[in-house]
Amino acid sequence: MGLRHDAREWALQFLFQSEFNRADSLDEGFQLFWRHQDSDSSLAARPLEPPPPSSDAKGQAKARQFAEELVRGIMDHHSDIDALISRHAENWDIERMGTVDRNAMRIAVYEMLYRDDIPPVVSINEAVELAKAYSSAESGKFVNGILDRIRKDLDRPARSPNPSPQAENDG
Repeated sequence: MGLRHDAREWALQFLFQSEFNRADSLDEGFQLFWRHQDSDSSLAARPLEPPPPSSDAKGQAKARQFAEELVRGIMDHHSDIDALISRHAENWDIERMGTVDRNAMRIAVYEMLYRDDIPPVVSINEAVELAKAYSSAESGKFVNGILDRIRKDLDRPARSPNPSPQAENDG
């Protein structure tokens, strides 16, 4: 998988963990999280086990940076993101959704709203894959249904990055 996929996995793990064990600050939370990831990576490096995500140092640093950008963005826009998910999740209270499903959707909604460089369908596909990998196949369908409803209400292309205002002015 790619660097951004690894980063989304880490962001999901961080968000999941933070719902149960809040650190005093986001920076402290990341320090603890990365320390734990580093200790797990050294264990995973044994023969016959897959290498840790983004095992080269430069790629791993980029993936970690993207994961932190996602988490910080989600935290900054938490209430708007949750309100949008709630509005499109018919008959579902966001707090009663599975923790993995809820956080996978938060990542995708953040990307769809605030990351013009990522096509919405990529964000949705990644969230569905995370939900299926860390929850269940049914979760993938549930996450896809809600995110697709949200995507249809967006005023941006579904399959390509949103053109930047600068690019439109240059054209």
